[in-house]
Amino acid sequence: RRHDPPIMMSLTTGSRLGPYEIVSALGAGGMGEVYRARDTRLKRDVAIKVLPEAFAQDGDRLARFQREAELLASLNHPNIAAIYGVEDGALVLELVEGPTLADRIASGALPLDEALPIARQIADALDAAHERGVIHRDLKPANIKVRPDGAVKVLDFGLAKLTAPPEVVQAFRPANHGGPEGPHSLDSATIT
Repeated sequence: RRHDPPIMMSLTTGSRLGPYEIVSALGAGGMGEVYRARDTRLKRDVAIKVLPEAFAQDGDRLARFQREAELLASLNHPNIAAIYGVEDGALVLELVEGPTLADRIASGALPLDEALPIARQIADALDAAHERGVIHRDLKPANIKVRPDGAVKVLDFGLAKLTAPPEVVQAFRPANHGGPEGPHSLDSATIT
């Protein structure tokens, strides 16, 4: 199957990527650069993620970028930022407004009545990913956004790993989901 290679350039304000007009840079990390863009077809803002130019020839990074798109596409949960598609090799993602959990923590300790709902939503997102055999592997406060309405979104599945196909994970998952066993405890010896 054919995949467009990821975009390997820094995008500038006003430039276009298909129907998406770049509005501003949002951030950059080891796995990509993220921009706010306007979807001119659907009249909504989105996040565009591209690989940094330094990784243009890195086969491992290219494979991880493609895997991130595929893993995100396999997940559908209100606490996981969605992928809308791939455009010219760039990931088109749900734009989540609000601070990261790291920003919230940096401004002071969270009261228990705020911390518990945040923790619950993170756990729900991870549970949904684990049910599909997806392990995030880079969960940290900087990869969690807290919207102004209190909804939490887990971001950045760039280092995520598929531990087993979802049907295998489901076969090993306890019916009540209550025990310590679960897809996170599966290893290749268990699955074979």
